[in-house]
Amino acid sequence: MSEVLRVENLVRDYHVAGGLFRKPKTVHAVKGVNFSLDKGRTLAIVGESGCGKSTLARMITLIDTPTAGQIMIDGKRAETGKSLTREMRQKVQIVFQNPYGSLNPRQKIGDVLMEPLLLNTDMPVKERRDRAMAMLKKVGLSSEHFNRYPHMFSGGQRQRVAIARALMLNPSFLVLDEPVSALDLSVQAQILNLLADLQDEFELTYVFISHDLSVVRYIADEVLVMYFGEVVEYGSRDAVFGDPQHEYTKTLFAATPRADVESIRARLARKQQLAANS
Repeated sequence: MSEVLRVENLVRDYHVAGGLFRKPKTVHAVKGVNFSLDKGRTLAIVGESGCGKSTLARMITLIDTPTAGQIMIDGKRAETGKSLTREMRQKVQIVFQNPYGSLNPRQKIGDVLMEPLLLNTDMPVKERRDRAMAMLKKVGLSSEHFNRYPHMFSGGQRQRVAIARALMLNPSFLVLDEPVSALDLSVQAQILNLLADLQDEFELTYVFISHDLSVVRYIADEVLVMYFGEVVEYGSRDAVFGDPQHEYTKTLFAATPRADVESIRARLARKQQLAANS
C-alpha cells in the first residue's frame, strides 16, 4: 500500500495572554503526535472532549499551523499559511459535524458542489455541472436536488451533500470530524454505510474523528487514542479494542455503554435487583 499521510512529532501550543492578576501561560494542546496512514484505510482518532483530537484535525487539514513537527501528504511536506499551494490544498478535504452549519444557506446545492471546482480548477461550466450531477448520484441523491437550497433537506441529506462537496476535487484523504454525531441512529447507519461504499469504490482514505466507540469499531482500521494532547494508544482496531494496554483506554472503553442485547438485559437485571433491595 502507498502511504498517503504521515505525521511526525506534531506539536501545537497556544499562548494565553496574562491579565491584572494572571500570568501569561502556554497551553500544550497537542504534544508530539506521530502516525502514518496508507491509501484506502481509515484511522480513527478518539478521546474525550478537550483531549486535542479536534486541534490535531485542524492541523491535518492545513487550517492551523503546527508549532513544531511536520505533515507529509503523498510524500511531500505540507506547508501552511502563505506557503500553502493550491495543489496541496486540494489533497485534503474535511466533513464537519454540523452539515447545515457548513453549507451556505443562500447557495443552491449545485453551486455548493461546483464552487470547489470553480475556485481550484479551470474546468468549463458544463464539465463542472456534469461532475456535480454525477457526484449527487454517488452519494444517494438525484439530479432534482441540484437546484434546491440546504434548508429543503434533512440532516442526513445535508451530510450527503457535504460528503459530495468534499469529494469534488478528488482529495488524497478526507478528515471526517464527528460526521454522524448530530444525526439520528438510523441515519447514522446510512451515512456510515455510504462512507464504506465510497471507500470501496474509490479507495478513499479517511481520518475519522469521534468519541463514539461503537461507530469507531464499525468503521476504523487503525485507532489512535488521545489523552491531554498525547497519544496513549495506537494500533489496529482489533488490537486496541481486544486488548487495550493503557489505563486510560481501558477506562474509556469501560465508560462506554454497550448496546447489545445481553448488556441491556444485564443492566435491567441490576436495576431490578437494586429496586428489590431498596
